[in-house]
Amino acid sequence: MAITILYLAWVRDRVGITEEVIEMLPSGVDTPTALARWLSQRGDGYASAFKDTERLRCAVDLQMTAMDAPLGRPREIAFFPPVTGG
Repeated sequence: MAITILYLAWVRDRVGITEEVIEMLPSGVDTPTALARWLSQRGDGYASAFKDTERLRCAVDLQMTAMDAPLGRPREIAFFPPVTGG
C-alpha cells in the first residue's frame, strides 16, 4: 500500500517538496522517529529537516502522533514544526 508523506512549513522548505509517495516503509521503520532518520539519509535537504526530531511534530492519517508511537499501516504521514497560537 502506498504511503503519502507530507512536508509542511520549514520542513517543506528544507526538503524542497510538499509531498511524496513511497510504496512501502523499509524494514525497521516503524515509528515517526525511525522514518525521519531514514528520510534524513536521502540528501542534504532531508538531513537538515530531520536532524533534530525533537523540533518536529507528526500526524498519521490526520491524527497527531507521538514521534515514538508505532506507525502501523498508515496511508498518510505529515511532518511539521510545533505550532503556536495567540
